[in-house]
Amino acid sequence: MKEIRAVIRPQKLGRLREVLRAVPGFPGMTISRAQGCGSSVRHIPHNVKEELVDFTDKVRVEIIAPDELVDVLVDRIVQVAATGQTGDGLVWVVEVQRAVFVRKVMGGGTPPA
Repeated sequence: MKEIRAVIRPQKLGRLREVLRAVPGFPGMTISRAQGCGSSVRHIPHNVKEELVDFTDKVRVEIIAPDELVDVLVDRIVQVAATGQTGDGLVWVVEVQRAVFVRKVMGGGTPPA
């Protein structure tokens, strides 16, 4: 099992959701807002105010997926997110040792396996 993490442009999120939902066995995803800046030295902030706004809005996508789906999902993310411009985003994959769904247990006891 792996976790796919991606940081992409916010305007790409709707299309990405469509494309990923079309993948058989797609497990779902978690989205959060993010801000970031690249390593490019195009603009150097000259004061604190500039430094605080020198970030670009992004969306962070997190998906826990079985190994056999990882390459397909990563490929789809890259295809949808790419515009050919600097700042399109980043996708990376990390190993997941264990993942457990959290569900409300009715009537006490332990949740089903």
